[in-house]
Amino acid sequence: MLLLIAVYGLRSGEVRHLCLDDIDWEREIIYICRAKQRKSQHYPLVREVGAAILRYLREVRPRSKRREIFLSRVQPYRVLSVEGFGTMVHNRLHRLVIVSVCYGPHSLRHSCATHLLAEGVSLKEIADHLGHVSLAATHIYAKVDMPALREVGNLPLKELVMYAENSERTATPIQLRGSMESLRNVAAISLGGLL
Repeated sequence: MLLLIAVYGLRSGEVRHLCLDDIDWEREIIYICRAKQRKSQHYPLVREVGAAILRYLREVRPRSKRREIFLSRVQPYRVLSVEGFGTMVHNRLHRLVIVSVCYGPHSLRHSCATHLLAEGVSLKEIADHLGHVSLAATHIYAKVDMPALREVGNLPLKELVMYAENSERTATPIQLRGSMESLRNVAAISLGGLL
């Protein structure tokens, strides 16, 4: 569950309602029903995430006819509640001795976006990765990158204007959205004890 949030930047509800049918094991694709957009997005299934889900299905998940992947551990088996899921994430992050202001599922989603921003991924691509409808929702992550903001704030406007006028428009080197390589790179960023 933690890897799904940290790598794909999923919302709590998107993880809690992920179904067995949402993973195409043969083609290594995971389909995410974006609750706020009311549409589905697909991503390459990162090997480490797939292995963790398989391990959960084999060793932890109770036998049930329910299609949701993550279920409560006591009968009647049901989808994890918002509170139960939040408590599980909170407890796991504390056991991993991760220092954070917040310890809920959204803190991992926020970390995913912050790491992508630090790696030079554009806000538009981060918005797409997180399933944001507009860039306005993604701008909150730009506020976190204080060193980059200070650097921008210290730029002399005259030099910036000259640079813009004298340089050709160049694109930031970006990895294709949904590519296996980009998701592996996201997975490798600061996951530490999550794997």
